[in-house]
Amino acid sequence: MLKIKLARFGKRNQPHYRIIVNEARSKRDGQYMAELGHYAPTDTPKLLKVDFEAYKYWISKGAIPTDTVAAIVKRSQIAVPFPEKKPKPSKKSVAKKLVADEDAKAPKPVVEETKE
Repeated sequence: MLKIKLARFGKRNQPHYRIIVNEARSKRDGQYMAELGHYAPTDTPKLLKVDFEAYKYWISKGAIPTDTVAAIVKRSQIAVPFPEKKPKPSKKSVAKKLVADEDAKAPKPVVEETKE
């Protein structure tokens, strides 16, 4: 049974993957029949290239994509596959903002002036 799966390459903590066609029981990083693309999740922005014609060809031959590969291919068909995330404020900055808002809302004490 043929599978379309990811083969891991790259250094430790710097993975990049090849999208390959391979026998289901063979090694993850062993020899493969065809390379359909590559995926680099640690690059900024993330790099994803897939040969859709070859992917459809192997699907027609009976190759079954893994869940991960199916999700990646589905995502690559979108105009912006990996949208940029907005930076999330830290807990400390949120707490400071809350304190500042409370101080702004609190009524200012009225100080009576005495004339001498």
